[in-house]
Amino acid sequence: MQPSPPVPRPTQPSDPFQEPRRADCPWCSSPRLRTRLRAPDPLRHRPGTFVLDECRDCAHTFQNPRLAAEGLAFYHRDFYERHLEEFTARVLPDRAARRRHRAAAHKLSLLPDPESWLDVGTGHARFPEAAKEYFPYTSFDGLDPTARVEQALLRGRIEEAHRGYLSTPGTAARLRLRYDVVSMFHHLEHAPDPRAELRAALTALRPGGHLVVEVTDPRCLFAAALGRWWLPYGQPRHLHLMPLANLRAELESQGCTVLVTDRASPHVPHDLTAAVCLAVATAPPLLRAAAAPLRALAAALDHTLAPLSRHTRLSNAYRIVARKDH
Repeated sequence: MQPSPPVPRPTQPSDPFQEPRRADCPWCSSPRLRTRLRAPDPLRHRPGTFVLDECRDCAHTFQNPRLAAEGLAFYHRDFYERHLEEFTARVLPDRAARRRHRAAAHKLSLLPDPESWLDVGTGHARFPEAAKEYFPYTSFDGLDPTARVEQALLRGRIEEAHRGYLSTPGTAARLRLRYDVVSMFHHLEHAPDPRAELRAALTALRPGGHLVVEVTDPRCLFAAALGRWWLPYGQPRHLHLMPLANLRAELESQGCTVLVTDRASPHVPHDLTAAVCLAVATAPPLLRAAAAPLRALAAALDHTLAPLSRHTRLSNAYRIVARKDH
């Protein structure tokens, strides 16, 4: 009896935290890809390198290979979230973050007074907490893939907490036609399938309701200038970075009318400051202390450039407000 032939080894080592590398764009299916970034985990400094590819046809940028469900759960653990927030606090203090949430709510106060609002990717529900000042009669619910949403419920910042993604099987059906507004502030970057999240968000909206989407702008010039030190690349947690034109076209194809596109308000002036912090994060304490004047200079430049950045391609984010017509 002849021995069985050996089983061929895979051409790539298997990694339970990552899916197989794909050869086409997840947005438009084009095979014309280029590698935009190779970077390690800049916050926790775990072993390994993460790759962002960009589609040469539609400019969609995506993690390739993408984190699998196990990898997403690992990087979304509460400890990681706390570490991320501690780092972010050095770049964007709590007071500034609260001002940003209040400014976003103020901008959206022109919407017809909603009865119910779902904030997707709500985290600790800081936005619903701030928005209640402008929408005192609105019932705010929150959805998030981490345990933070349940903590937000205990703190009274939201009235209902939902764990997971909108596109989790059964979630969209359970929330069908319940809301007048659905907001997604920097959520789609983390979603394994952003198109499915958008469809699920529209399922949760009543006809005539409004969808608010704010995301990182991959066409920001700081991305090219700073490379791996550009904080909004967000590796390994950011799976997708979508150009405004792609997101707008997708919403219109789903029967929405885009009412607002805003690059100015969502811009956060922290690109240079964050780059300095990331660059010295692994340096010895003495060197990190010596970098304090450089960090202060970077912060001053960020805020000096902000009026220009908000109205040019230096803006690092954009916001779309769309109405569900049917």
